[in-house]
Amino acid sequence: MPNWNNVVLSVRNLSVSYLARRGRVQAVSSVSFDLHEGETLAFIGESGCGKSTLNLALIRTLPSTGRIDAGEIRYTTRDGRSVDVVRLSDRDLRRRFLWSECSMVFQGALNALNPVIRVSDMVYETAAAHSMGRREAERAAFEMFEKVRLDGNRVFRSYPHELSGGMRQRVLLALALMLRPQVVIMDEPTTAVDILTQRSILDSLKTLRAELNFSAIFISHDLAVAAEIADRIATMYAGEVVEIGPVDELFYRPRHAYTLSLLDAAPRLSAGAETLDSIPGSPPDLIAPPPGCKFHERCRFVTEQCRTELPPLEAAPDGSGHRAACWETDQVLAAQRKHVAS
Repeated sequence: MPNWNNVVLSVRNLSVSYLARRGRVQAVSSVSFDLHEGETLAFIGESGCGKSTLNLALIRTLPSTGRIDAGEIRYTTRDGRSVDVVRLSDRDLRRRFLWSECSMVFQGALNALNPVIRVSDMVYETAAAHSMGRREAERAAFEMFEKVRLDGNRVFRSYPHELSGGMRQRVLLALALMLRPQVVIMDEPTTAVDILTQRSILDSLKTLRAELNFSAIFISHDLAVAAEIADRIATMYAGEVVEIGPVDELFYRPRHAYTLSLLDAAPRLSAGAETLDSIPGSPPDLIAPPPGCKFHERCRFVTEQCRTELPPLEAAPDGSGHRAACWETDQVLAAQRKHVAS
Protein backbone atom coordinates (compact mmCIF):
# COMPACT_ATOMS: atom_id res chain seq x y z
CA MET A 1 0.00 0.00 0.00
CA PRO A 2 1.26 3.52 -0.76
CA ASN A 3 2.55 5.66 2.06
CA TRP A 4 0.78 8.92 1.28
CA ASN A 5 2.87 10.81 3.87
CA ASN A 6 6.16 10.23 2.03
CA VAL A 7 6.87 11.83 -1.35
CA VAL A 8 9.77 10.20 -3.21
CA LEU A 9 9.59 12.28 -6.39
CA SER A 10 8.31 15.84 -6.64
CA VAL A 11 8.02 17.50 -10.06
CA ARG A 12 7.24 21.20 -10.27
CA ASN A 13 6.50 23.27 -13.39
CA LEU A 14 8.52 21.02 -15.68
CA SER A 15 8.69 22.16 -19.31
CA VAL A 16 10.45 20.28 -22.12
CA SER A 17 10.86 21.22 -25.78
CA TYR A 18 12.37 19.80 -28.97
CA LEU A 19 14.13 21.73 -31.70
CA ALA A 20 12.40 21.27 -35.08
CA ARG A 21 12.82 22.96 -38.45
CA ARG A 22 9.80 25.22 -37.88
CA GLY A 23 10.80 26.13 -34.33
CA ARG A 24 10.64 24.65 -30.83
CA VAL A 25 7.98 22.04 -30.08
CA GLN A 26 6.68 22.50 -26.52
CA ALA A 27 6.26 18.79 -25.78
CA VAL A 28 5.74 19.19 -22.01
CA SER A 29 4.37 22.38 -20.49
CA SER A 30 4.48 23.29 -16.77
CA VAL A 31 3.76 19.79 -15.44
CA SER A 32 3.64 19.29 -11.66
CA PHE A 33 2.92 16.14 -9.64
CA ASP A 34 4.10 14.10 -6.64
CA LEU A 35 4.91 10.38 -6.53
CA HIS A 36 4.51 8.77 -3.12
CA GLU A 37 6.34 5.87 -1.51
CA GLY A 38 4.95 2.56 -2.80
CA GLU A 39 2.56 4.27 -5.22
CA THR A 40 1.94 3.50 -8.89
CA LEU A 41 0.96 6.60 -10.87
CA ALA A 42 -0.24 5.93 -14.43
CA PHE A 43 -0.15 8.46 -17.29
CA ILE A 44 -2.73 8.04 -20.06
CA GLY A 45 -3.46 9.91 -23.27
CA GLU A 46 -3.12 9.76 -27.04
CA SER A 47 0.20 9.28 -28.81
CA GLY A 48 2.12 12.53 -28.93
CA CYS A 49 0.59 14.00 -25.77
CA GLY A 50 3.96 14.12 -23.95
CA LYS A 51 3.89 11.02 -21.73
CA SER A 52 7.18 9.48 -22.89
CA THR A 53 8.93 12.84 -23.17
CA LEU A 54 7.96 13.66 -19.58
CA ASN A 55 9.40 10.43 -18.29
CA LEU A 56 12.60 10.65 -20.36
CA ALA A 57 13.05 14.08 -18.82
CA LEU A 58 12.69 12.61 -15.32
CA ILE A 59 15.88 10.58 -15.87
CA ARG A 60 17.47 13.14 -18.21
CA THR A 61 17.75 10.82 -21.20
CA LEU A 62 16.13 13.10 -23.78
CA PRO A 63 17.40 12.91 -27.38
CA SER A 64 19.90 15.53 -28.53
CA THR A 65 17.16 17.81 -29.90
CA GLY A 66 15.33 17.91 -26.57
CA ARG A 67 15.98 20.08 -23.55
CA ILE A 68 14.49 20.84 -20.14
CA ASP A 69 13.47 24.51 -20.39
CA ALA A 70 12.27 25.04 -16.82
CA GLY A 71 11.16 23.31 -13.67
CA GLU A 72 12.40 21.12 -10.86
CA ILE A 73 12.67 17.33 -10.43
CA ARG A 74 13.34 16.71 -6.76
CA TYR A 75 14.02 13.16 -5.60
CA THR A 76 14.16 12.02 -1.95
CA THR A 77 16.63 9.20 -1.29
CA ARG A 78 16.02 6.42 1.21
CA ASP A 79 18.30 8.14 3.74
CA GLY A 80 16.25 11.35 3.50
CA ARG A 81 18.50 13.43 1.21
CA SER A 82 16.81 15.69 -1.34
CA VAL A 83 18.38 15.63 -4.83
CA ASP A 84 17.53 18.02 -7.67
CA VAL A 85 17.92 15.76 -10.69
CA VAL A 86 17.98 18.68 -13.15
CA ARG A 87 21.16 20.02 -11.56
CA LEU A 88 23.05 16.75 -11.12
CA SER A 89 26.31 16.51 -13.05
CA ASP A 90 26.41 13.86 -15.78
CA ARG A 91 28.77 11.75 -13.66
CA ASP A 92 26.58 11.89 -10.54
CA LEU A 93 23.48 11.27 -12.65
CA ARG A 94 25.01 8.09 -14.06
CA ARG A 95 26.66 6.77 -10.90
CA ARG A 96 24.39 7.96 -8.10
CA PHE A 97 20.91 8.17 -9.61
CA LEU A 98 20.21 6.17 -12.76
CA TRP A 99 19.33 2.52 -12.06
CA SER A 100 20.44 2.71 -8.40
CA GLU A 101 17.73 5.20 -7.39
CA CYS A 102 15.50 5.45 -10.49
CA SER A 103 15.34 3.11 -13.48
CA MET A 104 13.25 2.76 -16.62
CA VAL A 105 11.67 -0.11 -18.54
CA PHE A 106 11.64 1.18 -22.11
CA GLN A 107 8.95 0.53 -24.68
CA GLY A 108 9.78 -2.24 -27.13
CA ALA A 109 12.27 -4.66 -25.61
CA LEU A 110 13.81 -5.64 -28.96
CA ASN A 111 14.80 -2.02 -29.58
CA ALA A 112 15.81 -1.30 -25.97
CA LEU A 113 18.20 -4.26 -25.64
CA ASN A 114 21.53 -4.17 -27.48
CA PRO A 115 21.22 -6.87 -30.17
CA VAL A 116 24.96 -7.61 -30.46
CA ILE A 117 25.79 -8.33 -26.80
CA ARG A 118 24.58 -10.99 -24.42
CA VAL A 119 22.32 -10.33 -21.45
CA SER A 120 25.30 -11.10 -19.19
CA ASP A 121 27.26 -8.21 -20.72
CA MET A 122 24.35 -5.84 -20.01
CA VAL A 123 24.40 -6.99 -16.39
CA TYR A 124 28.17 -6.42 -16.12
CA GLU A 125 27.91 -2.97 -17.76
CA THR A 126 25.24 -1.91 -15.27
CA ALA A 127 27.34 -3.23 -12.39
CA ALA A 128 30.52 -1.51 -13.57
CA ALA A 129 28.76 1.86 -13.73
CA HIS A 130 27.86 1.51 -10.05
CA SER A 131 31.11 0.00 -8.70
CA MET A 132 29.56 -3.44 -8.21
CA GLY A 133 31.68 -6.57 -8.62
CA ARG A 134 30.83 -9.15 -11.26
CA ARG A 135 29.97 -11.90 -8.77
CA GLU A 136 27.71 -9.57 -6.81
CA ALA A 137 26.08 -8.47 -10.07
CA GLU A 138 25.47 -12.07 -11.12
CA ARG A 139 23.82 -12.87 -7.78
CA ALA A 140 21.59 -9.78 -8.03
CA ALA A 141 20.68 -10.55 -11.65
CA PHE A 142 19.86 -14.22 -11.04
CA GLU A 143 17.75 -13.29 -8.01
CA MET A 144 15.75 -10.85 -10.10
CA PHE A 145 15.45 -13.28 -13.04
CA GLU A 146 13.83 -15.73 -10.64
CA LYS A 147 11.43 -13.07 -9.37
CA VAL A 148 10.25 -12.25 -12.92
CA ARG A 149 9.90 -15.98 -13.69
CA LEU A 150 12.87 -16.45 -15.99
CA ASP A 151 15.37 -19.30 -16.17
CA GLY A 152 18.54 -17.40 -15.32
CA ASN A 153 20.86 -20.13 -16.62
CA ARG A 154 19.24 -19.90 -20.04
CA VAL A 155 18.75 -16.14 -20.22
CA PHE A 156 22.09 -14.95 -18.83
CA ARG A 157 24.21 -16.11 -21.80
CA SER A 158 21.59 -15.39 -24.46
CA TYR A 159 21.44 -12.70 -27.09
CA PRO A 160 18.14 -10.75 -27.25
CA HIS A 161 17.12 -12.35 -30.57
CA GLU A 162 17.31 -15.79 -28.95
CA LEU A 163 14.52 -14.89 -26.52
CA SER A 164 10.79 -14.51 -27.06
CA GLY A 165 9.10 -11.12 -26.82
CA GLY A 166 7.77 -11.86 -23.35
CA MET A 167 11.17 -13.04 -22.16
CA ARG A 168 12.87 -9.92 -23.50
CA GLN A 169 10.35 -7.74 -21.69
CA ARG A 170 11.04 -9.63 -18.45
CA VAL A 171 14.79 -9.21 -18.96
CA LEU A 172 14.25 -5.44 -19.20
CA LEU A 173 12.22 -5.53 -16.00
CA ALA A 174 14.86 -7.60 -14.20
CA LEU A 175 17.66 -5.25 -15.31
CA ALA A 176 15.63 -2.25 -14.16
CA LEU A 177 15.13 -3.80 -10.71
CA MET A 178 18.57 -5.36 -10.29
CA LEU A 179 19.96 -2.50 -8.17
CA ARG A 180 16.73 -2.21 -6.15
CA PRO A 181 15.81 1.37 -7.17
CA GLN A 182 13.18 3.27 -5.24
CA VAL A 183 11.42 4.50 -8.42
CA VAL A 184 10.78 2.53 -11.64
CA ILE A 185 9.40 4.17 -14.79
CA MET A 186 7.61 1.81 -17.18
CA ASP A 187 6.87 3.00 -20.72
CA GLU A 188 4.18 0.75 -22.21
CA PRO A 189 5.80 -2.44 -20.84
CA THR A 190 3.04 -4.72 -22.17
CA THR A 191 2.43 -3.17 -25.61
CA ALA A 192 4.36 -5.61 -27.81
CA VAL A 193 3.29 -8.86 -26.16
CA ASP A 194 0.24 -11.10 -26.49
CA ILE A 195 -2.65 -10.97 -24.02
CA LEU A 196 -1.51 -14.00 -21.98
CA THR A 197 2.03 -12.66 -21.62
CA GLN A 198 0.59 -9.26 -20.73
CA ARG A 199 -1.43 -10.84 -17.93
CA SER A 200 1.63 -12.67 -16.62
CA ILE A 201 3.77 -9.51 -16.67
CA LEU A 202 1.09 -7.49 -14.87
CA ASP A 203 0.81 -10.17 -12.19
CA SER A 204 4.59 -10.13 -11.78
CA LEU A 205 4.59 -6.34 -11.48
CA LYS A 206 1.99 -6.39 -8.72
CA THR A 207 3.88 -9.08 -6.82
CA LEU A 208 7.22 -7.30 -7.21
CA ARG A 209 5.82 -3.95 -6.11
CA ALA A 210 4.42 -5.52 -2.95
CA GLU A 211 7.67 -7.37 -2.23
CA LEU A 212 10.22 -4.69 -3.12
CA ASN A 213 8.09 -1.64 -2.20
CA PHE A 214 9.21 0.51 -5.11
CA SER A 215 7.21 3.42 -6.50
CA ALA A 216 6.28 3.28 -10.18
CA ILE A 217 5.31 5.58 -13.01
CA PHE A 218 3.35 3.61 -15.60
CA ILE A 219 2.72 4.92 -19.13
CA SER A 220 -0.10 3.30 -21.07
CA HIS A 221 -2.58 3.74 -23.91
CA ASP A 222 -4.65 0.90 -22.45
CA LEU A 223 -7.11 2.35 -19.94
CA ALA A 224 -8.00 -1.08 -18.54
CA VAL A 225 -4.33 -1.89 -17.82
CA ALA A 226 -3.82 1.52 -16.22
CA ALA A 227 -6.90 1.05 -14.03
CA GLU A 228 -5.68 -2.35 -12.86
CA ILE A 229 -2.09 -1.45 -12.04
CA ALA A 230 -2.34 2.13 -10.74
CA ASP A 231 -3.29 3.86 -7.49
CA ARG A 232 -3.74 7.21 -9.24
CA ILE A 233 -4.05 8.21 -12.88
CA ALA A 234 -2.97 11.39 -14.67
CA THR A 235 -4.43 12.34 -18.05
CA MET A 236 -2.07 14.20 -20.38
CA TYR A 237 -3.10 16.25 -23.39
CA ALA A 238 -0.88 18.42 -25.61
CA GLY A 239 1.97 18.33 -23.11
CA GLU A 240 -0.11 19.19 -20.03
CA VAL A 241 -1.54 17.20 -17.14
CA VAL A 242 -5.22 18.09 -17.49
CA GLU A 243 -6.56 15.73 -14.80
CA ILE A 244 -5.11 13.66 -11.96
CA GLY A 245 -6.75 11.67 -9.21
CA PRO A 246 -7.49 8.28 -7.64
CA VAL A 247 -8.38 5.53 -10.12
CA ASP A 248 -12.06 5.22 -9.12
CA GLU A 249 -12.54 8.98 -9.13
CA LEU A 250 -11.05 9.46 -12.57
CA PHE A 251 -12.83 6.51 -14.18
CA TYR A 252 -16.29 6.93 -12.62
CA ARG A 253 -16.35 10.70 -12.01
CA PRO A 254 -14.09 12.28 -14.67
CA ARG A 255 -13.91 16.05 -14.42
CA HIS A 256 -12.17 16.89 -17.72
CA ALA A 257 -13.81 16.61 -21.14
CA TYR A 258 -10.73 14.89 -22.63
CA THR A 259 -10.72 12.14 -19.99
CA LEU A 260 -14.44 11.58 -20.61
CA SER A 261 -13.78 11.35 -24.36
CA LEU A 262 -11.03 8.76 -23.78
CA LEU A 263 -13.39 6.69 -21.64
CA ASP A 264 -16.16 6.92 -24.25
CA ALA A 265 -13.72 5.75 -26.94
CA ALA A 266 -12.66 2.65 -24.94
CA PRO A 267 -14.57 -0.64 -25.43
CA ARG A 268 -16.33 -2.13 -22.42
CA LEU A 269 -16.77 -5.89 -22.16
CA SER A 270 -20.07 -5.54 -20.32
CA ALA A 271 -21.67 -3.40 -23.00
CA GLY A 272 -22.00 -6.04 -25.74
CA ALA A 273 -22.17 -4.71 -29.30
CA GLU A 274 -21.69 -0.96 -29.09
CA THR A 275 -20.69 2.02 -31.16
CA LEU A 276 -17.55 3.63 -29.81
CA ASP A 277 -17.31 7.41 -29.80
CA SER A 278 -14.14 8.61 -31.51
CA ILE A 279 -12.59 11.95 -30.60
CA PRO A 280 -12.96 14.33 -33.56
CA GLY A 281 -9.99 16.20 -34.95
CA SER A 282 -6.34 15.93 -33.95
CA PRO A 283 -4.14 17.25 -31.15
CA PRO A 284 -2.97 20.83 -31.67
CA ASP A 285 0.29 22.02 -33.20
CA LEU A 286 2.66 22.37 -30.23
CA ILE A 287 4.88 24.86 -32.05
CA ALA A 288 1.96 27.30 -32.16
CA PRO A 289 -0.71 25.94 -29.77
CA PRO A 290 -4.16 27.56 -29.64
CA PRO A 291 -5.06 30.00 -26.85
CA GLY A 292 -7.18 28.91 -23.90
CA CYS A 293 -7.75 25.22 -23.21
CA LYS A 294 -5.75 23.21 -25.75
CA PHE A 295 -8.61 20.70 -26.06
CA HIS A 296 -11.26 23.28 -26.96
CA GLU A 297 -11.14 22.63 -30.73
CA ARG A 298 -12.22 19.00 -30.15
CA CYS A 299 -14.46 19.46 -27.09
CA ARG A 300 -18.23 18.93 -27.11
CA PHE A 301 -18.71 21.31 -24.16
CA VAL A 302 -16.66 24.23 -25.50
CA THR A 303 -17.57 27.79 -24.47
CA GLU A 304 -16.04 31.15 -25.29
CA GLN A 305 -14.13 31.05 -22.01
CA CYS A 306 -12.55 27.74 -23.08
CA ARG A 307 -11.32 29.37 -26.29
CA THR A 308 -9.62 32.30 -24.58
CA GLU A 309 -8.66 31.39 -20.99
CA LEU A 310 -6.36 28.58 -19.86
CA PRO A 311 -8.06 26.68 -17.01
CA PRO A 312 -6.02 25.99 -13.85
CA LEU A 313 -5.57 22.49 -12.44
CA GLU A 314 -8.02 22.84 -9.55
CA ALA A 315 -8.94 20.40 -6.77
CA ALA A 316 -12.43 18.96 -6.50
CA PRO A 317 -14.40 20.35 -3.52
CA ASP A 318 -14.93 16.89 -2.01
CA GLY A 319 -11.35 16.58 -0.72
CA SER A 320 -10.65 13.43 -2.76
CA GLY A 321 -7.40 14.81 -4.19
CA HIS A 322 -8.99 14.78 -7.65
CA ARG A 323 -7.83 17.76 -9.75
CA ALA A 324 -8.80 18.85 -13.25
CA ALA A 325 -8.09 21.77 -15.59
CA CYS A 326 -11.52 22.29 -17.14
CA TRP A 327 -13.99 25.18 -17.12
CA GLU A 328 -16.97 22.86 -17.68
CA THR A 329 -16.54 20.19 -14.97
CA ASP A 330 -20.27 20.29 -14.12
CA GLN A 331 -21.22 19.43 -17.71
CA VAL A 332 -18.61 16.66 -17.83
CA LEU A 333 -19.89 15.11 -14.59
CA ALA A 334 -23.50 15.35 -15.79
CA ALA A 335 -22.62 13.68 -19.10
CA GLN A 336 -20.83 10.85 -17.29
CA ARG A 337 -23.82 10.25 -14.98
CA LYS A 338 -26.14 10.16 -17.99
CA HIS A 339 -23.81 7.77 -19.79
CA VAL A 340 -23.61 5.40 -16.80
CA ALA A 341 -27.40 5.47 -16.33
CA SER A 342 -27.98 4.50 -19.96
